[in-house]
Amino acid sequence: MADVVELICYPVKGCAGTPAGDAFLTPAGLTHDRSFMVISEDGVYRTQRRHPRLALIRPAVSADGTRLTLDSADATGRYGTAHVDVTTSAPRRDVDLFGAAFQGIDQGDDAATWLSDFLGAPSRLVRVPPEHDRIADGLTSGPSGYADSSAVHLLSRSALALLNQRMAERGAPPLPMNRFRPNIVVDSGPGHDADGGDWAAVPHAEDRARRISIGGAELGFAKLAVRCAVTLVGQEAGTRQGPEPLRTLAGYRRAPSGGVVFGTKFSVLRPGKLSVGDEVVVREWADTEG
Repeated sequence: MADVVELICYPVKGCAGTPAGDAFLTPAGLTHDRSFMVISEDGVYRTQRRHPRLALIRPAVSADGTRLTLDSADATGRYGTAHVDVTTSAPRRDVDLFGAAFQGIDQGDDAATWLSDFLGAPSRLVRVPPEHDRIADGLTSGPSGYADSSAVHLLSRSALALLNQRMAERGAPPLPMNRFRPNIVVDSGPGHDADGGDWAAVPHAEDRARRISIGGAELGFAKLAVRCAVTLVGQEAGTRQGPEPLRTLAGYRRAPSGGVVFGTKFSVLRPGKLSVGDEVVVREWADTEG
């Protein structure tokens, strides 16, 4: 007994998310999710870890995928909006994503100029090419665009509530869900709780879900989401804002590898339509957490 309460797509890797009431889940994730990426002039991907102002760029893709809008949330109002006519026929550029070599379709000088000005560093915008063949690893492997790893990131509200409770015990203010940039947020079904068999009411129960059905789609567990310094960036401010949540997570969510984990990554077993309000049905559970 759990429901989808938020669906969020991130058309441009590292930029703000776009909420939706419904979306189609492709083999590589929500339609348009991480299908664009900002890169340096030598092709290395840009991330909020080094360029937190990416969080202030609000992308929107037209229904037919031919038009990308980049809107600035910068308080100065200086940058306005960039309109990009999406091309899939322009020359490919070599791009570096976590040290792995891929290619991207350059989206032109206008987009590059706007992004370079906004970020204060020479930048280009590329799109995933149709021949992109990246396969993300994990317990269930699967196609992925320019996401950090697997196609879908799922997180429960109960996990965030526990984190905020633990941070409050340290005197830290609560954090919003957008610090963690999930694609699918789940919560307890109305009128249900953990004692009544509602798995989403149990913090981090999603860690043990191995096969999930939502709407017309099915997901397979890939891995736990290892968190990085992006979680330190206030998504509304576009600046790093202190040691939380990593400081608190390190006290109770440390992985054997030494990092901290929060949320789960899934690969797509069956594409299909998802909607806010869909029931999230766990078809298979792991025997133990992790």
